[in-house]
Amino acid sequence: MTRPILAAALAALTLAAPAHAADMSAAEREAFRAEVRAYLLDNPEVLMEAIAVLEQRQAGQQASNDATLIKVNAEDIFRDGHSWVGGNPEGDITLVEFTDYRCGYCRKAHEEVATLIRSDGNIRFIVKEFPILGEESELSSRFAIATKLIAGDEAYKQTHDALITFRGKVTPANLEKLAGRLGLDAGAVLARMSSEEVDQVIQANRALASRLQISGTPTFVLKDQMLRGYVPLAGMREIVSDLRAN
Repeated sequence: MTRPILAAALAALTLAAPAHAADMSAAEREAFRAEVRAYLLDNPEVLMEAIAVLEQRQAGQQASNDATLIKVNAEDIFRDGHSWVGGNPEGDITLVEFTDYRCGYCRKAHEEVATLIRSDGNIRFIVKEFPILGEESELSSRFAIATKLIAGDEAYKQTHDALITFRGKVTPANLEKLAGRLGLDAGAVLARMSSEEVDQVIQANRALASRLQISGTPTFVLKDQMLRGYVPLAGMREIVSDLRAN
């Protein structure tokens, strides 16, 4: 990201002209631009300072935009009626995760998120099924959602944990075997995977993600913040602590 910003900043500054530019000849303007460019090349720290200010402003604008999107879509984010809710249902902080079972960073975050929730004890955790990485992702989410519809929240949690750590190819045959290992009615779950109810959950989650401008996984929502990408456990703990302090 820094290289395009650097190029843009250098181009803008070398094209700059003083307020009386209209009175300058073409040769004078060219000489001024060359002087500015030479100064910046001799003093690149000036550009780095400008880039830091620009990136800080952009981050602030993104955070403000995210807070507005969360406020407008709060009901669907925190109380949609179909997403699995775990952790402490009465927790003072709600953590929402948009996840894809075939996403490497979702897998990396899985145990760290679980550790955060166990060790904190006061976090309400919501999982949004958001399959975006192809057919195996779609099959996995449909299997998880169908399990929740048929067998309830506890069975969903076991299934979710099994799918996020599953290393084989996701096929109907392998999902049938997984259902057997988890003590589920494999025939009923596989049949429900293509139901309208499952379609509606996935469509609703994708529509919500679109409104929130989410295009990748994992994406987390914490109060009025969106964390777009993997965040290590220590970073998560720090964010939760800051949110409680404020």
